[in-house]
Amino acid sequence: MTVITPIAFGAATPAAPTQRPAFFTRAELHDILRLYGRMVAAGHWRDYSIELGDGLIGFSAYRRTSEMPHCRIVKEPRQAARHGAFRLIGAGGVVLKRGHRLKTVLKPLETKLLKLVVADD
Repeated sequence: MTVITPIAFGAATPAAPTQRPAFFTRAELHDILRLYGRMVAAGHWRDYSIELGDGLIGFSAYRRTSEMPHCRIVKEPRQAARHGAFRLIGAGGVVLKRGHRLKTVLKPLETKLLKLVVADD
């Protein structure tokens, strides 16, 4: 009698290690949504989306729902030691700012909200 050994398809290779899911903390989400509300009130943004990726999370803001994102705020904890966990990506896909703290990454967007006020004498 012959012995037949079964062939294990896919079981011989170890599974790829799963990464911890990335998320915004409550304080980070508060800062992002506060900025979003101010930009909506100023008429710059109208819609947003939150994307979950492999080890990263992103917040995209849109001028119109049918358009490409005006900007993206991405948190990728894997890059925290090298470049900082946060990135601000512009409409063309160019990284505008990187940093370890969210507030410093949001500064270029907040400067759009500053208006010059001239006092009448």
